Amino acid sequence: MIDNKKVLAIIPARGGSKGIPRKNIADFCGKPLISWSIEEALKSKYIDRLIVSTEDEEIKEVSRKYGAEIPFLRPVELSQDDTPGIEPILHCINWLKSKEESEYDYICVLQCTSPFRKSQHIDEALEILIGNKGDSIVSVAESEVSPYWMKKIRNGKLVDFIKDIPMYNRRQDLPEVYKINGALYIIKTSILLKNKNWYNDNTFPYIMNRLDSIDIDEPIDFKIAEILMKERSNYYE
Repeated sequence: MIDNKKVLAIIPARGGSKGIPRKNIADFCGKPLISWSIEEALKSKYIDRLIVSTEDEEIKEVSRKYGAEIPFLRPVELSQDDTPGIEPILHCINWLKSKEESEYDYICVLQCTSPFRKSQHIDEALEILIGNKGDSIVSVAESEVSPYWMKKIRNGKLVDFIKDIPMYNRRQDLPEVYKINGALYIIKTSILLKNKNWYNDNTFPYIMNRLDSIDIDEPIDFKIAEILMKERSNYYE
């Protein structure tokens, strides 16, 4: 709880994964990938309840072992490749409402694929959101590739991705731009249910560094992340 507001954390974790089979429970530096997010969520000063939303029995058992709650199995139709990411979150909120359980003021969504995200990040983001009276906050990282230098191919030729922009010859002159890193999304429950979107005119950024923003999607991401996590562990020993 923060500022007398209750916070529900949801970790969506479906069983299917094309890039990395069984990715969410694949061994990552000695324990299941999902466990890294579960453990950090449980360390948060402000999260009141942690639920893993999955349709998969094995993910359910692994998540429970590491301390998460799995009060239901998500419908299979909400666990497909083309299922919008927000749908399992709305399903979880509505399921809790149908059981007449306590309502939560804020929803915090944590992706399994961000193992470098720490409880400190979660708590800082909540403090920024509450302190600024925001509707939502989304984690971002400075983009290593600027859209101002991007091109697209049209009729076999390179053309500017963004039209009518000044010429930037030096990286130092480029405007700062940020990418969504997928590590965390926090929003007022009422706003999410109303708009079914993370963003509005009162959405704040939570800026994370490049290492903590690593998102595991493809096998090469997994390998690189393992190397970096082991290096970090050695550094702090």
